[in-house]
Amino acid sequence: MSERARQAAAEAAAALVEDGMLVGLGTGRTMDLVLQVLSERIATEGLRVTGVATSEATASRAWALSIPLADADAPCDLALDGADQVERSTLRLIKGGGGALLREKIVAESARRFVVVAEASKLVDRLGQDFALPVEVVPFGYSATARRLAALGGAPEVRRRGGAPIRTDNGNLVLDCPGFAVIRDPFTLERCLRAVAGVVASGLFLLPVECVLVGDDDGSVAELRP
Repeated sequence: MSERARQAAAEAAAALVEDGMLVGLGTGRTMDLVLQVLSERIATEGLRVTGVATSEATASRAWALSIPLADADAPCDLALDGADQVERSTLRLIKGGGGALLREKIVAESARRFVVVAEASKLVDRLGQDFALPVEVVPFGYSATARRLAALGGAPEVRRRGGAPIRTDNGNLVLDCPGFAVIRDPFTLERCLRAVAGVVASGLFLLPVECVLVGDDDGSVAELRP
């Protein structure tokens, strides 16, 4: 997605925010633009909004842009976030490429409305196409957890950066599981993953999505609904 397309989608998402809302703020490049637009609305319109950040990176960005933040104690009126994959026919998602899947899922599942901002390349016919499903696991006994995921067919690999395992903001590890592709029955897979001791969350987002905003290079935004 070009910067123009990303900006258009970000503006469309930020336009959904109304005065007095508690808004879930997702993580990623497009969400950085959403934060920028919200900051401008606060400055120029006097918009009163409080955010709930889904990552330390988003929190730092929000504070720098003078967007007030609150803890994730109350349901958000609206949650805005990106996605790594969007299944066209159902608008089910895979998230977690940035490692914030647990906090993103907590915020999204408790929100009254959930809207996704995505580029056209993220739209797929089936979840898992050319993308490894992320699974967040606790560090204790993670090798045993990985063996259980391998037995399910996940072919898990510890996500690393510079050779060292990446830690999420929660101090956990991420196991990327390319073996689950293509995911034809995501609900059954999610139940199986939740039954594995040590699994904290998967990147499967199967909750209802109000709409997906897809920006185009000409500055238009397509609105996909279930």
